[in-house]
Amino acid sequence: MFRFHLTLRTRIYLSMMAIILVSFIVTGGIALYDHYEESERYNELRLERKERAVKASMEYFLNQNGGYISSDSVLYAFNDKICELSDVHDLFIAMYDLRGNYLISTNSDLLDSLQAPEFLNYTILKQLITGNQRAVTSKTVGDQQYSYAYWHFKDQDQKPIAVTSVVYENTKMEGNDVFVFLEDLVQSYILLFLMASFVAYLLSTYITSSLQEVGQRMKNVQLGGKNDVLTWESNDEIGALVEQYNRMVRELEKSATLLAQEERESAWREMAKQVAHEIKNPLTPMKLRVQQLQRSWNDKAPEFDQKLKVYVDSMTQQIDALSHIANEFSNFAKMPKPNLQELDIIELTKSTLEIFDNQEQYDFQLKIGVIENPMVTADREQLMRVLINLVTNAIQASKLDSKPCVLVSMRAWKNRIIIRVNDKGVGISEEGKSKIFVPNFTTKSTGTGLGLAMVKSIMIQCGGRVFFWSKEGKGASFYLDFPRSI
Repeated sequence: MFRFHLTLRTRIYLSMMAIILVSFIVTGGIALYDHYEESERYNELRLERKERAVKASMEYFLNQNGGYISSDSVLYAFNDKICELSDVHDLFIAMYDLRGNYLISTNSDLLDSLQAPEFLNYTILKQLITGNQRAVTSKTVGDQQYSYAYWHFKDQDQKPIAVTSVVYENTKMEGNDVFVFLEDLVQSYILLFLMASFVAYLLSTYITSSLQEVGQRMKNVQLGGKNDVLTWESNDEIGALVEQYNRMVRELEKSATLLAQEERESAWREMAKQVAHEIKNPLTPMKLRVQQLQRSWNDKAPEFDQKLKVYVDSMTQQIDALSHIANEFSNFAKMPKPNLQELDIIELTKSTLEIFDNQEQYDFQLKIGVIENPMVTADREQLMRVLINLVTNAIQASKLDSKPCVLVSMRAWKNRIIIRVNDKGVGISEEGKSKIFVPNFTTKSTGTGLGLAMVKSIMIQCGGRVFFWSKEGKGASFYLDFPRSI
């Protein structure tokens, strides 16, 4: 299943943008809701103002006529007055007796069209009787909403005379008004969104830049190499991460130093054991020869001179073996720093392997393909040692019951040059394949096991590599892979 892999900076940026977008939507919804609420409050306050104006006018009219009037006289006293107030305030006004029966209105024809009640609901009368100053109901007639307000009309002694009602046509929010409001809101939000996007980008970049630096430093951490610590001025979460990184670098340096020291000590211990083992091998026959010579001397053997000659020859061979062992270990331990230079690998290979030509003991062949640019960068002396070592190993690895056959071939592959040293010998066992380049490992009855380890070290120093293919009983092929000089 395909999944997107987003960077931390992208996730932080998208999260910020999502929060900003959600906040804009919520804020816009709240603003639109407040716009509707404001419209309702406007209608409510406007109704209250009109109520107070009508009420004040009616009280003033009553005071001009003595301040008192009976309930039965309301119809005649206010017939013209409520019509006048209706024209002034653009309201439908009606009056009811204290029991809720309809008495008079500004226009009886509007009574049905506005759905004004001819008899007041008990709930309205109860609100007024129980001490409420006013009672308000709402009703939608057609596509228009109306508010109906009721209050007691009282004389100077605050004694209720009648129930007055006004019908107010609520001002509704038009579609154009909403559209204009939303258009202004969206324009403002677009500008704010662009600014917020830019700020979010800067913040996400600032937050992750330090993490990227830490990640890059961690990527470049080298075991045993010099790793620089980071500095961070703020004592925050990133500062804690930087501190942990610096602590890891310090601990890594300590661990690398201890590991390198332990590896050196282990290598020298193994080397010492190998040297001791290799030296002890010729010492045993040397001791036996000395003891035999001592007995011949004590017995006054007549062939003593002949035995002395055999003894001297044997001692010379064993001393030569010890010298060879010492030289092998010395060469491996004190391998000089390579003198890298551009070399013609074809010319070097031909001149080095001339010593193996025209030998009766084995069959040696050298095949070189077409190579346009045979130049490689290597140390001449060390590369000669590599070639001689591999060919010598190939000869020694061949079957004892057949004539050794060694083939050295060279070819170009892309920007590299490959040298192959192939033999038809006994091959390498599965167990030996994993240890073939390990120092002190050898498949021969004699030898130090340092030759292939030296080959690998030299190839690494010149930027190349060595690898092999082998099948037990079918021989082996060792490959030298060189990058061509540009």
